[in-house]
Amino acid sequence: MNLVANAINYSPEGSQVEIAVEKRPDGSYLIVKDNGIGIAPKEVGRIFERFYRVDKARSRNSGGTGLGLAIVKHIVDLHHATIQVDSVEGEGTTFTIKFPSA
Repeated sequence: MNLVANAINYSPEGSQVEIAVEKRPDGSYLIVKDNGIGIAPKEVGRIFERFYRVDKARSRNSGGTGLGLAIVKHIVDLHHATIQVDSVEGEGTTFTIKFPSA
C-alpha cells in the first residue's frame, strides 16, 4: 500500500500508476511504476533507512515521517523477498519486489 500511495503522491495530477503482478519461473513479482518526480541516484541507496526523506520539504508538508519505505523493506525481508528500485529524476520510479518460488 505504501508503494502505491507514494507513487500517487509523488506523481503529477492525472498521471497513471501501474501495478502489476507477474509469475515467472524464478519467482513472483509485484511491480509498482509511476511517472512522477523520480529519485536522484545518490538518494536511492538510502531510501529504505528509517526517517530518511528524499524530498524533505514536500514530505513534511504531506505528513511523511520517512518510515514508510523502511517498513516496506522490513516486510519484504520477512517474506524472504528482494526489492529493487529503478528511478530517473523527472521521469519516474519503478519498485520491483521479487518473492521466491515456493
